[in-house]
Formats: sequence, C-alpha cells, structure tokens
Amino acid sequence: MDNSYHPPRWLRSGHLQSVWPTLFRRIELDEPETAVLATPDDDELHLDWYRQGNRRLAVLSHGLEGHSRRPYMLGLTRALLREGWDVLAWNFRSCGGVMNRQPRFYHSGATEDLDQVVRHALTRGYDAISLSGFSMGGNLTLVYLGQQGERLDPRIRGAVTYSVPCDLAGSAEMLARPSRRIYMQRFLRDLQAKMTEKARRFPEVIDVSGFDEIRNFRQFDDRYTAPLHGFRDAEDYWRQCSAINYLRDIRVPALMVNAADDPFLSPACFPESRSLLGHHVRLEAPRWGGHVGFVERTSDGVYWSERRAVSFLGTLEA
Repeated sequence: MDNSYHPPRWLRSGHLQSVWPTLFRRIELDEPETAVLATPDDDELHLDWYRQGNRRLAVLSHGLEGHSRRPYMLGLTRALLREGWDVLAWNFRSCGGVMNRQPRFYHSGATEDLDQVVRHALTRGYDAISLSGFSMGGNLTLVYLGQQGERLDPRIRGAVTYSVPCDLAGSAEMLARPSRRIYMQRFLRDLQAKMTEKARRFPEVIDVSGFDEIRNFRQFDDRYTAPLHGFRDAEDYWRQCSAINYLRDIRVPALMVNAADDPFLSPACFPESRSLLGHHVRLEAPRWGGHVGFVERTSDGVYWSERRAVSFLGTLEA
C-alpha cells in the first residue's frame, strides 16, 4: 500500500473520487494545434498538439469513451507544460467528436494506433518521449511497451499510467456488479449512440437491434468489440489485450498507479510479484483515489496524480 496521497477526509471515497473531477473540474488552456493523422487502412486519428519548443514530449492516451480534452487529460497537460514539456494528446478512433471512417473503432489493445502516433511524434525531432495513459489508455500504453520490448525506440524513455484495468476480465466483472450500475449505464449509453451511428453507416456489418438488452461489457464485447477487431469473443479479447500479460516484457521504467478503492479494478489489477511486473514496472497503490481521481485541493489546481507524474517522468531523462 502506498500512503503518499492524503486527500481531504470528505474525499476518502472511491465513488466520490471517480465522479468529482468530471462534475466539477474545469481546466483552462490555450487551444491546441490540431492535426489529422491518416492510418494505413484509410482511417484517421485526431491529435492535439501543445508545443512550446521543448526538447521532450509526453504522449497522452485517454480512457474508454473519453477524449483528448477530458479534465484529467487537460490537467496533466497543464502540469507538464509548466515543467518544460511539449504534449501530444490523441483521440482513439471514433472519439473526440469525430466518427472514424471504418466499421472498427477502438479497444484496449489497439497498439497499432498508438504506435502510429508515437512514430509520428518521433519524426518531430524530440530528444526524449514519454508516454502516459489513463484507464483504458493506461492499459493500451503498457501493452504497447510490452509488445515493443527490446525493439522500442531508445528515445522513448518510459511511462506513467493511472487507474489501469490491466485485468480486463476482472474489471468487466467488477463493473457488472449492481453497485457499479451507474458507471455501466453511462458507458453503455455512450456506446449505444456510437454503435447506432456506425450501424447507419455500415448496416451490412453492424446491427443495433436489441442493444437495450445489453447490461455489461461481456455482452457488448461479445457482440461488437471482438468481431469488429478480429477476436473470437470477449474472453479472447480480454486475454489478448490485458496489460497484466505484457508487464514482464517492458524494458523501460513504467509506473502504474492504481488506487486501492478504485471501483473499476479487480484484485488482479494490483500485481505484486516480479514474475508479473517484470523488472521495469513499479506499482503504487494509494489507499484512496478512486478511478482517475486523486483529487487535491491546492492553490495551483494541480492534482496529486499530476504532481506524481511530473516527478516520475522527470527521472527518466538521460
């Protein structure tokens, strides 16, 4: 248990921490420079660049049904800009307010898209690049680093990730519990709108009849995520795309911060043995923090998670 985070007593609730920033946090930043990155399969990724002429860059990946301008993304962006970083925040396919052109959308192991974003960033002449991801974006980041292993470009120095559902099957089971219904309903509401639009564009591939009967991620992933992305079923998707199966292959310093009271995470999302973590991944499990919370009331508006990220990423420089 990591005890370096001490929220106010009234915020010592995983559920409150998980919803508070979404409801009440507002981050003011200058508009980023936007760009569209074409993919090899005639699709596109939408990028937000925050450039100040720095020699180091952080690439940020958001969570499930999130986007590049969610408060947690903007909060970390602001903290990094203040500390001399440039930032590239990107949107998964179909996120950020622009529907992508292919029937597929995004998933927890879509590392080919992250790889393309990273390769694009490497062409910009940075001396050092670090990665950061939240929730699904954290899982994606760690899977990517594990898959790259020894082949990783040496300019990529490491990563910091938060609220990582590195055991996808277990997290799906957690969110299927009645006590998590409020989260599941919100995800399914957003996903239903997205799949309805895709069904309109690709009626021969996607059918949304009976979507109202879907109650959990097993049903959604069985029906949509798995077949649209080449997996046999939800179990196959979860097995192939859970970061816990790739941590031991990571070859750069990586920090995974999962709050012990995170309502999204299963016990397996807190691996302790080196046989799972490998030699380069460090797990920190603060007692509090919820899911992508880690709220801190400070004069500069910076959350504990952002302060921790800046500190850890700063140690990765050559």
